[in-house]
Amino acid sequence: MHKWILICGAGLALLSVILGAFAAHGLKNKLDEYSLNVFQTAVQYQMVHGIALILCGLFAMQLKRLSVQGFDVGYLWVNISAISFIVGILLFSGSLYGLALTSQKWLGPITPLGGLLFIFGWIAFIVAATKYS
Repeated sequence: MHKWILICGAGLALLSVILGAFAAHGLKNKLDEYSLNVFQTAVQYQMVHGIALILCGLFAMQLKRLSVQGFDVGYLWVNISAISFIVGILLFSGSLYGLALTSQKWLGPITPLGGLLFIFGWIAFIVAATKYS
């Protein structure tokens, strides 16, 4: 089950590099400074949480391999963390990409929902870690 987490994390991190390069080279002369900063914030948070997904996947692999006490609960919380990070990226970074490219103000209120999912994902990761030790 951890394989999908690793693939999602690596894929989202790869996509953030591509989007960052696209912003730096393709959008530099098309967006104003504010919109370019919004786009770069989206790229940054996507990369950080793509790497966090890779950590979740590696942690899930370790839990499975060691079959430690509390494995089921810890494994469940790692998966909850991963899902929170993925949906958080979609809402947080996705809304910022849309906002930067289209200036549609209705996307702004979606961004904090993604941020809340990032926070919840980190809390879930902490819970998984406490079940591990």
